Amino acid sequence: MKIVGISGSRIGTKTKTAMGYTLHVLKENYSEVETKLIDLADYEILFSDGRHYLEYEGDTGEILQVIMEADALIIGTPIFQASIPASLKNIFDLLPVNALQDKVVSMVITAGSAKHYLIAEQQLKPILGYMKAQIVQTYVFMEEKDFYNQQIINDDVVFRIERLVEDTVTLTETYANIRQTKEAKYGF
Repeated sequence: MKIVGISGSRIGTKTKTAMGYTLHVLKENYSEVETKLIDLADYEILFSDGRHYLEYEGDTGEILQVIMEADALIIGTPIFQASIPASLKNIFDLLPVNALQDKVVSMVITAGSAKHYLIAEQQLKPILGYMKAQIVQTYVFMEEKDFYNQQIINDDVVFRIERLVEDTVTLTETYANIRQTKEAKYGF
């Protein structure tokens, strides 16, 4: 099983901190799972121009290939101006419409205030649903007060991240087993 974490912003530290911790929990509890963290700040990604995703080269092509080969994604995003950042939206625009079909996708959201709690529901879940993702319904939402010195200091947030990781792995395994059983009925 391959699970890819995406830190969906080119600036800031909260989402990077949250995703680093999330993948740490994943590796610690599920050592058999192959993991990779894509921090968009570390890559030079082209803007979507309508090409097929396999036609992109360099960092853009590499990231798209990693996402397409993943069994599950854990998407981390900050909320800026009551919206997801353009860097993350661009990743979705670069992918084919069915890119997330049969992939489990969970979310870790960071924001400056509780006022942005429903952005995941209003913006991110509709995009993921349109792209055919199997969405983990609960997500982790964190505010400025949950961080100190680039560390998560809220025990409830830590617990919710651990649960999100468990749910992501469990749903990925479950969907894989269902697909395998269904495909075995065809007999070829």
